[in-house]
Amino acid sequence: QVQLVESGGGLVQAGGSLRLSCGVSGVYFSINGMGWYRQAPGKQRELVAEVTRGGRINYADSVKGRFTIARDDAKKTMYLQMNSLKPEDTAVYYCNAAVTVPPLGISTGYWGQGTQVTVSS
Repeated sequence: QVQLVESGGGLVQAGGSLRLSCGVSGVYFSINGMGWYRQAPGKQRELVAEVTRGGRINYADSVKGRFTIARDDAKKTMYLQMNSLKPEDTAVYYCNAAVTVPPLGISTGYWGQGTQVTVSS
């Protein structure tokens, strides 16, 4: 069983910063693509940033230049550094990982439980 656990959310004023972490645990062969998503009240879940196993990175236009995604495979952890936060960044942030699991070596997607980020104006 693979588990993803996020941490680092909270309440911050506009212009402030937060750093989210997502730790991966369990039995698996490898971690493939990873990403951060968010869902604001009444809206659909949307991609914030993603990073491939090879290090290719993609950001949503709304966070480019403000957010930085990183992964440390040795620590089995992914990060999201969020700077210059805006009230519209308020949402529950979820981490996602595609993990190759035994016994068949099939890549399967997993989600964390989410962490609340609230940005006050």
